[in-house]
Amino acid sequence: MSTQSQSAPDTSARSVLKALARAYANMEMPVGRYLLLVIAPSIGFFFAAIAIPIALGLPLMVVGPAVLLGLLAIVIAVIYPKLAQDRKRKQVRQRFHLFLTHITVLSMTNINRVEIFRTLAEEDEYDALAEEMGHLVAMVDTWNQSLDDACRMRARQSTSPLLSDFLERLAYTVGGGQQIDEFLMDEQDTIIQQFVTRYESDLAKLDVMKELYMSMMLSVAFVLVFAIVLPILIGTSPTLLIGGTIVLFAIAQAGFVYAIHVVSPYDPLWYIEETAGPGPLSRIPRALAIGCGTSLVLGVAVLLVLLGFLPIAPDRVPLPVLAAIPVTPLLLPGWRMRQEEKRVKVRDSEFPSFIRALGSVESVKQTSTGSVLESLRRKDFGALTENVDFLYRRLNMRIDNVRSWRLFAAETGSYLIQKFGDMYVVGRQMGGDPKVLGQVISKNQNEVLKVREKRQQATTTLIGVLYGITASSVFAFFIGLEIVDVMMTVTAEMDFDQANAGMGSQFLSTEQYNLQAIEYLLIITILINAMLSSIMIRLTDRGHMISSLVHFVFLTWLGATVAVVTQYVVDFVISV
Repeated sequence: MSTQSQSAPDTSARSVLKALARAYANMEMPVGRYLLLVIAPSIGFFFAAIAIPIALGLPLMVVGPAVLLGLLAIVIAVIYPKLAQDRKRKQVRQRFHLFLTHITVLSMTNINRVEIFRTLAEEDEYDALAEEMGHLVAMVDTWNQSLDDACRMRARQSTSPLLSDFLERLAYTVGGGQQIDEFLMDEQDTIIQQFVTRYESDLAKLDVMKELYMSMMLSVAFVLVFAIVLPILIGTSPTLLIGGTIVLFAIAQAGFVYAIHVVSPYDPLWYIEETAGPGPLSRIPRALAIGCGTSLVLGVAVLLVLLGFLPIAPDRVPLPVLAAIPVTPLLLPGWRMRQEEKRVKVRDSEFPSFIRALGSVESVKQTSTGSVLESLRRKDFGALTENVDFLYRRLNMRIDNVRSWRLFAAETGSYLIQKFGDMYVVGRQMGGDPKVLGQVISKNQNEVLKVREKRQQATTTLIGVLYGITASSVFAFFIGLEIVDVMMTVTAEMDFDQANAGMGSQFLSTEQYNLQAIEYLLIITILINAMLSSIMIRLTDRGHMISSLVHFVFLTWLGATVAVVTQYVVDFVISV
């Protein structure tokens, strides 16, 4: 048993070291240069972090964190190649379905096979995939390698198993004489199914993160309640203890926000490019300015009320409600953005039928896209109908095709429409069959829309969890505060005789409490929780951050309402 338990960690450590060694071997920078330019300075920083505080005679509380900071610098420098490799692998995995659709569309055109990869290498949005295609083209152009040999070499050097397997199969197919478009059409179903499987796997990870988040936040809420009540027994400063716990609360929640960002599938909703033209986002700045301006004015007004400069008694309105009032106008831009996002999702759902119909009619009539749109623009494509009509008008005015489709995508505001629309128009310009292009694009976008529905369900579940945790946590916070308030009242009103007075002061320490300051800290906690929770929701569904203002306002008001109700209920129970 002991031998098995020792061999497992050894095997795990050996695999980690092997993975790190492969990362160093696959770096673009030579290992010796990396050691000289990165590792050596980090080691020097570590020794400086030890020597300087000691030389200056700084206390141990300063020396300890400095040493840890220097050690962290060494660790990051050592493992950075592995982190960079993992980041590239993730970029490949996240964008591979778009890449496959793009390369399939280009393979159906009349351009040279190498030009297909050269075109993909110029797509900066593909990140690591574009970089890999650039390496492959360089091997063909500079080293005079055949395409199949270049694919094999890049397959062996690629850090992504997904891309490596694809390039291996592509090399075998090209070397065997099969047409590249036939191979890519055969690959469609397999790759799209892998994309769906990975997408669903990431959504399952979100469910795990949700459970961990619930456990962590309830634990931190218990610690905060404990920090509120404990000083009454031990006589420490409650403000300092509560402040430190709130910082812990914010750090833990921010860590989960980052974890959600990493785990959540990369599938942006919005197409945002200022040079493309006006779109749905152009209608938001005015609402955002009104909301932020009104919020600022209300914030100043509430501050003046609290300072006593306005003829309104601060105690007439509960403090949590006063804190929630200034953020309320932010609901306007958030709600406007939320409505625009719904329209974008509707356009996304209509685009597959539109592009499929466009390709089929264009293939039958053997005419230009503008001529086909003259009849299609009278069809009902739901929220996309108006955008199709504008696209027809631009093409009819002989505006550049690519520019017209870019403006079409900008008006819809959809990332998917932009990507697949560009693929279609480029494929048509290069001689591709419009019917096949429309079918491939339509099928792939439909698969993306299916998994987006599952993502929306996961987001809805997360929203319920976040609202529930907010209500329960705020209830616990203010129950703790009310317990302290009751203890302070009881202690002040008790009329001990001479024998019992010393005993009372021995067990209860209430003089260090400032209930108003503690209430301010708890309100800050409500605002921090509302902000980070709303960001978490938007990272889950990859919507626009402005739409998160809706949840920010609702969560703030939920926390304020629960706080006020808790205070009133406790006061009522005590008075009875």
